Amino acid sequence: MPAPDTRPPFATLGGVLPAALHTLPTPCYLLDEGALRRNAELLGALAQRTGCKILLAQKAFSNYNLYPLLAPHLTGTEASGLYEARLGAEEMPGGEVHVFCAAYRDDEMDELLRYADHIVFNSPAQLAKFGAKVKAAGKSVGLRINPECSTQDGHAIYDPCAPGSRLGTTRAAWDAAVAQNPALPQLLDGLHFHTLCEQDADALAVTLDAVAEKFGDILPKMQWVNFGGGHHITRPGYDIETLTHCIARAQNAWGVTVYLEPGEACALNAGYLLTRVLDVVQNGGTTVAILDASAACHMPDVIEMPYRPPLLFAGDAGQKPCTVRLAGPTCLAGDVIGDYGLDAVPRAGDLLVFGDMAIYTTCKNNTFNGMPLPAICVRDEAGNVRELVRFGYRDFKARLGR
Repeated sequence: MPAPDTRPPFATLGGVLPAALHTLPTPCYLLDEGALRRNAELLGALAQRTGCKILLAQKAFSNYNLYPLLAPHLTGTEASGLYEARLGAEEMPGGEVHVFCAAYRDDEMDELLRYADHIVFNSPAQLAKFGAKVKAAGKSVGLRINPECSTQDGHAIYDPCAPGSRLGTTRAAWDAAVAQNPALPQLLDGLHFHTLCEQDADALAVTLDAVAEKFGDILPKMQWVNFGGGHHITRPGYDIETLTHCIARAQNAWGVTVYLEPGEACALNAGYLLTRVLDVVQNGGTTVAILDASAACHMPDVIEMPYRPPLLFAGDAGQKPCTVRLAGPTCLAGDVIGDYGLDAVPRAGDLLVFGDMAIYTTCKNNTFNGMPLPAICVRDEAGNVRELVRFGYRDFKARLGR
């Protein structure tokens, strides 16, 4: 038996492979109630201590069966469109529903107004088009701003402040729009910015300086400001003190309510992807284990980000006696999860457990190549496992026709 794996993604398993996991179908997502509850409690304590309001960004985690664990500690949900807004309203009843979309459809706005409390627009044109209607419906109106302050390194696809970004309104664009339509400012209740991705509070502090420089004259006229997501608040070692200072700075300088809408922080290290080895092949000096889980289908951020998810009992390539490339079964040549250091080359049938698989997985997976969607199971704080849902051929076929 290997020594316990004490890394945070495997803490709720006690760093071991519980016997109950061997009975689960693979591939399978396993959501951890204990980790979700602890994340929610940490976020709730921050909100209580600072007076900020925290929303669940459903784009990262939308397994609504677990919302009752989060709801007591959060203000509500954040949505990226109509369906997520409806999900938040239905499954976290009584919570606020905030929506941001890069552009809204005419034929969805009436229905969206049934579910949303706050609607944030991406551009002055969209604000001018829908703002009065939203305000007449008694909803809060916001504008996403672009402070033109990049704090990310190497992840341009996730940087809303990258040159030519489609996300958020620059100060120059706002001033030009107001010159053409002086009534625009009267439509606004708040400003929203979202510039971070898996970052600490030092990046937020730098961003807040840019927001103050470019929009500081507007903010005292607002009721709220939304700091967006990308805050890794529940990660061990995160700088809570600096985040607290940033919240207080906005409250004191501008007299606004501060919202945060983390996605990853709500479900960080709160889930696993279980998979079994199907075959092991050798190509020159590279040993490849082919799994029944796919990077392309079941953890697409591995390819898009890209990143290498943690694996129970494994290290980096070269850290252990064997280095093995773990890959999926699809026809995509790049369906590769990563190279891992292992104590021994795995054999067909071996069970492997990837960590931090609650985020951007169940809400983002796909059926490319006709790959089955993994079952979704839940592990409670006593270690008991129950199945939430299992998918099959009908689920694959229903996405392609009727």
